[in-house]
Parts: sequence; C-alpha cells; structure tokens
Amino acid sequence: MPLRSWQKDAYHEYFRAPRRDFLLVATPGAGKTAYALTVAAELLARREIAAITVVTPTEHLKHQWSRAAHGLGIPLDPAYRNAQGRASADFTGVAVTYAQVAAHPALHRARTSSRRTLVIFDEIHHAGDALSWGEAIREAFEPARRRLGLTGTPFRSDANPIPFVTYLEDTDDGRRSASDYVYGYGPALDDGVVRPVIFLAYSGEMRWRTRAGDVITGTLGAPMTPDQLAQAWRTALDPEGEWVARVLEAADRRLTEVRRGMPDAAGLVIAGDHADARAYAALLRRLTGTRPVVVLSDDPGASRKIAAFGGSEDRWMVAVRMVSEGVDIPRLAVGVYATSVSTALYFAQAVGRFVRARQRGETASVFLPSIPVLLGYAAELEADRDHVLRRRGDDEESELAEAQRRRDTPDQLDEAPFQALQASAHFDRVLFDGGEFGTSAEEDDFLGLPGLLDPEQVTLLLRTRQAGQAGPRASHAAAPPTSRETLATLRKELNGLIGAWHHRTGQPHGVIHAELRRACGGPPLAQATGEQIRARIEMARRWASSGR
Repeated sequence: MPLRSWQKDAYHEYFRAPRRDFLLVATPGAGKTAYALTVAAELLARREIAAITVVTPTEHLKHQWSRAAHGLGIPLDPAYRNAQGRASADFTGVAVTYAQVAAHPALHRARTSSRRTLVIFDEIHHAGDALSWGEAIREAFEPARRRLGLTGTPFRSDANPIPFVTYLEDTDDGRRSASDYVYGYGPALDDGVVRPVIFLAYSGEMRWRTRAGDVITGTLGAPMTPDQLAQAWRTALDPEGEWVARVLEAADRRLTEVRRGMPDAAGLVIAGDHADARAYAALLRRLTGTRPVVVLSDDPGASRKIAAFGGSEDRWMVAVRMVSEGVDIPRLAVGVYATSVSTALYFAQAVGRFVRARQRGETASVFLPSIPVLLGYAAELEADRDHVLRRRGDDEESELAEAQRRRDTPDQLDEAPFQALQASAHFDRVLFDGGEFGTSAEEDDFLGLPGLLDPEQVTLLLRTRQAGQAGPRASHAAAPPTSRETLATLRKELNGLIGAWHHRTGQPHGVIHAELRRACGGPPLAQATGEQIRARIEMARRWASSGR
C-alpha cells in the first residue's frame, strides 16, 4: 500500500540504524497500523524475523489488526487463546491482548523464544496500566528479536514504567520517555492527514442534593470546589436532566449539517456506564425516530456491531469504553463527550475517534460540558507530551486531586446517595486552534458551519461570525499582521508555558488562559495578535521565575 510522507520518513528512520526497540508516537488517525505492518513485511522479506506478535488493548482490535495484515499478505490469528499453547502453522503470527499476556507470561515467552519474533505493541502505554502488567510484558517479550511500540497518546504521569521504553533524566519530573519518531496532531493537520476538531462547549445551571442532604446550585464553568465540580458534572450527565437532551439535539443538528458534505457521516456518544448508555440511546431514538447502535464493554457481539456500523449509513452509535481507543470508523465526525472521566489520556483517546480524515476538507465536531479541565485539554490539542515517570511519593498532592475529580468508586453505603435534581443547558463557546469563539454569538451560527472546510477556512469563518456578533468597534492603529506560521509558533510556546504552570500549580489550563487574559488584556488566543501573545508569554515566564 502507498505510504504517506510521514510514514516514509518514519520507515527510513526505522531502518537507518539497527535497533531492537523503536517507539513511534503518531497522532490518532495518522496511520500507525499501516506503518507497522509495512515495517513487519520488510523484516519478513529480509528474513530478520520469522513470526509476529501484535499486542492490543482490546479484543476488537485484535480482529482489526488481523484484517489489516491480511491486506499485506500477512496472516495473523486473532482468535489465538492461551489454552492452545502453540500457534497454528497456518499463520505468520498472532494478535493477543495485554490482559491475555499478563495472564500467562511464561507461555508467551516460550512462543517468542522459539522463533525470531517481531512484537508490535499497539498503544504501548497500556503496558504501564499496572505494575504487574508491565512485569508480565517484560517477561514475555524480553527474548524478542525486534520490538515496535506504537502510541497516539503517550502521556501519563505515574510511577509505572512502560517496558522497553527508554527514559531520560528530567530535573523537574523524574524521568521522561524518549521517542524514536514523533508525528503530532499539528503536522498531521497541516498535511491533511487528520481533520480539524471544533469543540462546542455547553454550560448550564445544575442543582443537586448531596449525600448530606444539602441542595446545591452551581453553573458549569464557574469557580467551584473539586467536590462541587464533580457533582455538577454528574448532574449535567444525568439522562433525566435537560442538559443531555439539549446537547444531543444540538449534536444531531450538527450531524445533519455535516452530512450535506459527508453523506455517510456518523455521530458517537461516549457514555460513562451501561445505564447511561442505554438512556442516552433512548433519548436519541425519540429525537431521531431511529434506534442507535449501542455497544457495551461486556457485549460479546461488540466487534461485530462496530464493524457493521462502520460500513453502514446509520447516524448514531452510543458506546462505553469500546470505541474510546484504536477503533477505526473513519466516518465518525460528530461526538458527544458524555462521561466524567477527566484524564488527559482518555480525553485524547476519545477525540482521536473523530480525526481520521478520508479527504481533505473534512471537519470533526465534539460536544462537551464546560468543565475547566476538559476545556484545557481541548485548547491544547496540538501539544505533544511524553510519558513522565514520577518517583514514588513525589506527587501525592496531585494524585489526591486526581482521585477527587474522578468517579471510579460507588457511593458509600452508609450515606444517602447523590441525587441530581435539575440540569439546564445553554451554548457557551467554541474552541478551535487554541482559541475561543462564540461567547457573544448565536449557537445556530456554529451548528451551521459547513462540514467540509480546511483549517484556515474554519478559523476565518469563526472569526467572521464572532466579529459579526460583536458588532462594529472603534478602529485603532494596528501593528503589521503576524504570519500564520509565526502565530502558530507563538501559540505553541504559550501553550507549553501554560502546561508547565499547570503541572506546577494544578490549575486547569482554561483558568490559566483566563488569568493571562485578565492580566494582559486582549481577545481569546485565536483572535490575539502576535504582540498580545508575546505579552502573555512574557507574563507566564515572570510567573515561573518568581513563583508568583
């Protein structure tokens, strides 16, 4: 199959010098699978390897890899089970899950030792999900002739090392992973490999009763304590409230507009649990008159449903976890982030489902609640991060804050359960290319954006509609305009400084952006001039040097 320009560069880098381990970081949708299989085919042709093992996060991805490998004439067995012992001679290799390897590492070590084996780790950061998994992966595949690690979302901050990844000393953060080739979202967007993502944030007033029996009211996006923010977020996602119904209606309207240019475009609602997924599906059925496809994490027919949906013209799918990572449904163009998972890793994986471009000009739209941490992730979509390996005990305060804002444990049995009472919804803003639009504009202006636009056209339309809503303003002598390339460089530098301040203070990125605007003046980042961005960069540097 023909390789894209970045794939050719990464291919030549792989074979430039002999190496046993190679780590590729490429944005979701860029084509990591095709790249890895092309490398595998060449290694087979050179007789440097005789067998292949692909390790994936999920059962569905085993079958997806098998189908892709078949296209290159490499037979991979996606149905291999540990109980088989030896793999069938009809296959060049097998596809297994990380959990499958962790269940019997000695078996996979024996398989790897018996033949010259290339091991491909799909989304290798999963090998660091638990210390026991990392140890099992290292034991099983230490004898491999070659190891190729792939990830689109490499950033984690924890104490679990990812096996076969090189770490360099970092004075501030412990140790930081070193990649052999990086192809980020920004370059992929410039190359037309991925779609530009328009984030549409919705706020609203939430009212809930706490476990202690108190009734509290709060507005999404307004300052709140971590506990209040978590409860307001849960209230917004309640299927019985207005917020979810209102956002699903807006997302369906957006999908209708996108389908004018992409007739088979589809939408995906990412739900937090099975009960919510079924309730959201019922809302969509009442809204559209058509039953959406529902995919649950314990559904034995999940792979079949996902494959069928990918080849159909159905409008909507509702899923829990199953479509959060690696699943290839290029027609997905509209998403609703309806889960309370607040980690950067999961958010990036979710957004990655919508960026796979089939033709230049396609756009993606993701609807989300106005939660500061999510707005921060959306604002810095183009940022490239490494896996940070923290020393144990070094960052207890940030780990506590992370635990407080996640909802991974059930309500305590000795307390009254949390109760959502009311959730209204209203359009808040659009985030695109590091900037914000629409705080004074009409929702319909943004829902009606054409579905086929280049990134520059998206920015121009957003600015034009924002300016039209803002009305005429007094004219002032302006500095000469800064080039697009310089503006992009300045925005990246500012976002990097903001990311560093976030890691230092724990403040959400959106809050830091807002404080810089208050301190320096000027419009949101996307409309700011070069001089205005430079002023914010200088202010951020002063904060860092003085400790504020």
